[in-house]
Amino acid sequence: MADTSGRIERRGLMLVLSSPSGAGKTTISRLLLERDNDISLSVSITTRPKRSGEVDGMDYHFLDLTEFNLMLNRRELLEHAKVFDHYYGTPQGAVEEALSSGRDVLFDIDWQGEQQLKQAARNDLASVFILPPSTEELARRLQSRAQDSADVVAARMAKAPDEISHWPEYDYIIVNYDIEDSVAQVQAILAAERLKRERQVGLMDFVKRLREWQ
Repeated sequence: MADTSGRIERRGLMLVLSSPSGAGKTTISRLLLERDNDISLSVSITTRPKRSGEVDGMDYHFLDLTEFNLMLNRRELLEHAKVFDHYYGTPQGAVEEALSSGRDVLFDIDWQGEQQLKQAARNDLASVFILPPSTEELARRLQSRAQDSADVVAARMAKAPDEISHWPEYDYIIVNYDIEDSVAQVQAILAAERLKRERQVGLMDFVKRLREWQ
């Protein structure tokens, strides 16, 4: 069937962007959300403290460890992971509601989360891994953010080779030489994924009507 706008009814998709810290996935995510009204960010829960400027419920849902474990035990999370001594997770209910209504959901998560989403809902998933142009550029970007101490930057750089090793597990790979080019590439991926036959759940009825026309 067609929806109220006249378009063929479509199931939404989960678009995952992952990268080592500093490679650009958060900036790409922000620009994609600004330019595409049909995709929204999955707001994760986390046990880490709020950073300056972050808003509870918009950037993350900030919980203590007890609350996090309760949600985990109730199986209310699509995926969860421990990253740099803090826990992160994706509430399942809000995501399924969006997909069922034809809206796409963007995930800014690491490789652990991507693997769990793949196990839980492979048919709904399109995953993109963002690589930096070089190790030197990755270090420069981390240092220029001025969000973290030198020790934290060093820890992120030490973790980067392991994170990068998971690139073959993703559907698409983008090397972030230029942020605008990278955003355009993600937009092209999203456009193609939306057109996949199996996601257009109203296509059979639409084509049937076309064939019945005299």
